[in-house]
Amino acid sequence: MYKAIAANKRNTLLIMAVFVALISAIGWAISYFYGNQSVVYWVIGGAALYAIIQYFLAGTLAVAMTGAQEIQKKDNPRLFRIVENLAITLGIPTPRIYIIEDPAPNAFATGRDPKHAIVAATTGILEIMDDRELTAVMAHEMGHVQNYDIRVSMIAFGLVSAIGILSDIVMRIIFFGDDRRENNTNPILLAFGLIVVILAPIIAAIVQLAISRQREYLADATGVMTTRDSEGLIDALKKLETYGRPMKRQNTSAAHMFLNDPLKPGIFSRLFSTHPPLPERIKRLQANAAQF
Repeated sequence: MYKAIAANKRNTLLIMAVFVALISAIGWAISYFYGNQSVVYWVIGGAALYAIIQYFLAGTLAVAMTGAQEIQKKDNPRLFRIVENLAITLGIPTPRIYIIEDPAPNAFATGRDPKHAIVAATTGILEIMDDRELTAVMAHEMGHVQNYDIRVSMIAFGLVSAIGILSDIVMRIIFFGDDRRENNTNPILLAFGLIVVILAPIIAAIVQLAISRQREYLADATGVMTTRDSEGLIDALKKLETYGRPMKRQNTSAAHMFLNDPLKPGIFSRLFSTHPPLPERIKRLQANAAQF
């Protein structure tokens, strides 16, 4: 378990390096078009600033996108007590707790660190889960907080957004902007720049998917280590298989935060899903039940 967490942290550095490389490649494309190498540094700096802003505003944005409402203990003593007890067990501050009015069973965690964490559950998941299963679900979400998955996810989200915006700007400059290039522009290099700009958002999105999927597996394991109850989470995931449905308020940029994919199923959503299949998650938990 601890080896997995350590490996996760190492992989995070590698993933961030990939994002920096993609942003640098886009910066190169812009600098080549304008014939000014200093543009690369401006692009990297601007993307970093954008990612930092996203990092600090991510929790607020996530809550706004999902329509979640913060609660106090008197509003839902059951959920509040479960989260509070898990926080005490893990030795971290009790996160702010939200409820989403939605019949689709789901939950999510966000924020930049355990001191600024948010956990939320839908009314749908509160209705279908018994206390044991709900504890397992919230332990999974608290696992994201404990492992700092929420921080990595927010940084990745900010960088993916920055790459998408930069790529769009470059495409507009190349096709609709003034032609500031020298007459002897190398068409091969220009074509290479276009390929970089087109592929960068796709590669960034794939990397983000890889981050999300691996961290779902790790959060499952972390949650079970917290509760010492693999069957509780297995039963909860089986209920999600049976009763799961798309959420009413769907947003692809926030989908990676949830316990289960909140989007409407389709060919592309399955191919580019931010979540590993529920049967695979259940299979892993069953295979490792003795170790937990």
